[in-house]
Amino acid sequence: MGEGSEKAPAKTRRGRGAEAGDERIRERNTRAILRASAELFAEKGYEGVSMLQIAKATGLPRANVYYYFDTKEDIYRALISELIHGWELALRHISPENSPEQALTAYVHAKLDYARLHPIQSRLFASEILGGAKFLTRRDRDYMHALTRERVLVLEQWMAEGHIRKVDARHLLMLLWGATQFLSLSEPLACDTLETGTLRPADFDAAARTISGIVLSGVLL
Repeated sequence: MGEGSEKAPAKTRRGRGAEAGDERIRERNTRAILRASAELFAEKGYEGVSMLQIAKATGLPRANVYYYFDTKEDIYRALISELIHGWELALRHISPENSPEQALTAYVHAKLDYARLHPIQSRLFASEILGGAKFLTRRDRDYMHALTRERVLVLEQWMAEGHIRKVDARHLLMLLWGATQFLSLSEPLACDTLETGTLRPADFDAAARTISGIVLSGVLL
């Protein structure tokens, strides 16, 4: 009896280990598929990409790609949703728990960090918007609207309390978004302006200081 009672936990541990291993493989393959797909979609557009091309770019059999995603549209939508989530994390800094100076500075830095680390995804989203946003789901739109409304309420609260100047909160958000997107969306032009062959982390840091400094000097009371 004692021997039997000792074997069961070992079997459970092996089972959990196998599940953990499967989950790591799933995560690794999913990330590889999304990364390769983002580059293909950004280069060729949605219609110019096939599941076979995605499989070749990923280095996986096509059957494996279908195992994780039923269609290329599912992959495309996953990329869009992932990008929205990344922007959400940056927007969360604009919170009543933070001071306007802390919040706006943190947002600018977080947004530029995301643009630096995910330039292809940022360009992909811009292309989607310019193409009519036909793959942006109603759920995605509603979610972005809710995020925007929450930030607008925070900004308007700061205005009412006399912390920042009274401006159009939605236009302030658009100004912040546009300024922090420029480097990733217009990299060739940015490189020409900065007289550099490629954008460096220092360029994004300088942009963060400049953008946050100008915005804060314009809105803080």
